[in-house]
Amino acid sequence: MVHPLILRQYTQKGHLILMKNELFETTPVPKAYLTLAFPVVLSMMVSLIYNMVDTYFIALTGKQDLVAGVSLAVPVFTLMIAFGDIFGLGGSSIISRLLGEKNETAAKKASAFCIWTSIGFGLLVTLILLLFRAPVLALLGAKGTTYQHASDYYTWIAIGSAAIIFGLVPSNILRTEGMAAQAMIGSILGSIINIVLDPMFIFVLNQGAAGAAIATVLGNVFADCYYLFVIVTKSQRLSASIREIHISRTMARDIFTIGIPASITNLMQSFMVMMTNHFLLAYGTDKIAAMGIALKANMITALILVSFAFGGQPLIGYNYGSRNQKRLKEILKFAYLLEMGLGLVFTILMSVFAPAIIGIFMKDPDIMANGAAMLRCQQLGMVFMSVTLVSACVCQSVGNALGAFLLSVCRQGVLYAAFLFLLSNLFGYHGVLLSQACADFATAMMAVCIIRKILKEMQRSA
Repeated sequence: MVHPLILRQYTQKGHLILMKNELFETTPVPKAYLTLAFPVVLSMMVSLIYNMVDTYFIALTGKQDLVAGVSLAVPVFTLMIAFGDIFGLGGSSIISRLLGEKNETAAKKASAFCIWTSIGFGLLVTLILLLFRAPVLALLGAKGTTYQHASDYYTWIAIGSAAIIFGLVPSNILRTEGMAAQAMIGSILGSIINIVLDPMFIFVLNQGAAGAAIATVLGNVFADCYYLFVIVTKSQRLSASIREIHISRTMARDIFTIGIPASITNLMQSFMVMMTNHFLLAYGTDKIAAMGIALKANMITALILVSFAFGGQPLIGYNYGSRNQKRLKEILKFAYLLEMGLGLVFTILMSVFAPAIIGIFMKDPDIMANGAAMLRCQQLGMVFMSVTLVSACVCQSVGNALGAFLLSVCRQGVLYAAFLFLLSNLFGYHGVLLSQACADFATAMMAVCIIRKILKEMQRSA
C-alpha cells in the first residue's frame, strides 16, 4: 500500500507536470509566449538597471580615464557571458527538445552535464586570464592613464569567471521546465546585491574600477546559490547531481554545436567593442568614454529585445521536438511581429531622448553630444536586429547549427568589421558610428533567407 504522503507528493508533482505541458501545448500562443518571456524581461530589466547604476557610479567619480578604462575591460565580462551561453543556451536547446519528446531521463543528464562542465570550464578560464593578463589588456587597448583602471576591473572579473559562467546555465535551463519565475528571481537577486554593493566598494572602500568588478562577482555568487537551491529542491525534470553528468557523445555534440554559435554572439559583441574602441582611439579618449556610456544606454533596447526573443525559446524548442508545426508557425508569426514592433517603438523613444539619457551618466557637454549621436546611430538598426534575434532563437531551438553560427558571426563580427573598415575610410568618424546599423540591416536580410529555408524543410518533412 502506498503511503498517503508519498501518494500526495506524487500527485502534486504529476499535476505540476501536466500544467507545464498545457503551457507548452495548448495555451494560446500569445499567452504562452508572454508567460515565458515576461519573467525573462523583468530579470533583464533589473539587470539593465544594474548596468545603468554600475555605469552611473563609475561616471560619478568624474574621472574620464576610469570610465574609459572600465569601458576597455568590459569585453572580458562579455566574454564570460559568451562562455556561459555555450552551456546555458546549448543546454536549454537540447533540453526543451528532449522534454517535447517526453525523454525526461536524458533531460536530467543534459542539465547535470551543463552545470558541472560550466563550473570546471570557468575555473580553467580564470587560470588562463590571470596568466595572460598583460597581453590581453594590451589587446583590449589599455595603456597610459587607462591601464591601471582596466587592469583592476579585469583582474576581479577573471577571478569570478566560474561564478559568472555558471550563472548562465540555470537561468536558461530552468525556463525549459516552465520555471521562468524562478530564473527571474535568481537574476533579480544577483542584480540587487550588485547594486547595493557598488557604491560601498567604489566609494566607501575607495576601490574604484576594482570595486565595480567585485560587486559584480559577489552578485553572481549569491544568484548561483539560489539557482542551485531551486534545482535541487523544486525541479522535477532537471538535475544538479554530479552522478548524472555522463551523457552520450551525440548529446554533447548537440549541446556544443548549438551552444558555441550562441556564445559567438556575445564574443562578437566583445569583438565589436574592441574594434569600435580601436577606431575611436584616433579621436580621443573622450570618444571612447562616450561610446562606453552610449553602449550601456543602448542596452535598454537591446536587452528588452533579447528577452522577448529568447524568452520564448523553450516554447519553440518544445513544439519543434513534438512536431507540432501548426503551433510552431503561430509562435514564429507572433514572435516576429512583437519583436519588430518593440524595436520600432524603442528606436523612436531612445532617439528623441538620447541627450537626456546620456546626461544621466555624465554632464560633460562633449560627452553628452557625442554620446547622443552614438546612441541614435546604434538605434537605427534595432528593427533589423529584432529580425536577427528571433531568427537566431529559431535556429538554436531547432538545432540548426549552421544558421545560428552565421547569424552569430555576422551582425557584430564579419559584416560589422567590413562596414567599419569601409565606412570609416569613406566618412571618417561618422562612418564608425553608422557601421552597426548597416551591419544590422545586412544580417537581417541573411536571417530572412535562413528562416525561409528552415520553414521549407519543415514542410517537406511533414
